[in-house]
Amino acid sequence: MSDPLYDELLQLALEAADRAGRLLRDGRPADLGVAATKTSPIDVVTEMDIASEKLITGFLTEHRPHDGFLGEEGASVEGTSGVRWVIDPVDGTVNYLYGLPSWAVSIAAEKDGETVAGVVAAPMRGETYHAVLGGGAFNNGERVRHRPAPPLSQALVGTGFGYLTERRIGQAEVVRALVPQVRDIRRGGSAAIDLCDVACGRLDAYYERGLNPWDLAAGVLIAREAGALTGGRPGEPASQELTVAASPEVFGVLQPLLEDLGAWHD
Repeated sequence: MSDPLYDELLQLALEAADRAGRLLRDGRPADLGVAATKTSPIDVVTEMDIASEKLITGFLTEHRPHDGFLGEEGASVEGTSGVRWVIDPVDGTVNYLYGLPSWAVSIAAEKDGETVAGVVAAPMRGETYHAVLGGGAFNNGERVRHRPAPPLSQALVGTGFGYLTERRIGQAEVVRALVPQVRDIRRGGSAAIDLCDVACGRLDAYYERGLNPWDLAAGVLIAREAGALTGGRPGEPASQELTVAASPEVFGVLQPLLEDLGAWHD
């Protein structure tokens, strides 16, 4: 039986993500520019990131005023209910800034520190992915599963790069060593979508160093509920240090390889 609280959190996340996605898709200014930068001059924030987070937090607070928040653009509230919302109002901001379609709204709900519901809305794809803990993963209401595992040499692997020069250099070296050992590498620019692509069988695996909680919370749950394995370094959960998601057999080969290649450090 489903948990009524989890179902409530899912429905609120679906509605908030839909509203934010429509705002971002339909309200994007033709002259959209950078409103601020964060870790480096290429780590950008637009006015629409800020507007999207404000819409999401306002909607959720209206319905659950005692919940906490952790948002990429500064939302930080402790809350008293044991529920915390982890929000990326635009995952793939650089794509959004340039008018590329691979961006998403990512909303996860945690209960006592465990992610129990997750939604990733990708308006330009016309797709919304969701999962509830223990309830499977779905894309537009249709259940999804990871791909049957190929040998690593035939695996399509997604990844991403950080915004600091030193980190990007190290990540490029890992890709240089990895690319002869796999079918090919894809770099989409949205961690949330990449994780959902593992869930939907569009990627055999995905890894990245440097993801924040709002980048990975919803997508990791969706990938895991689709039957993929997720984690970080061997024996560790997905984290800023390293996030890996893959069909189980590919995960078992890729995770130790990434450890050996030093994908977890700069």
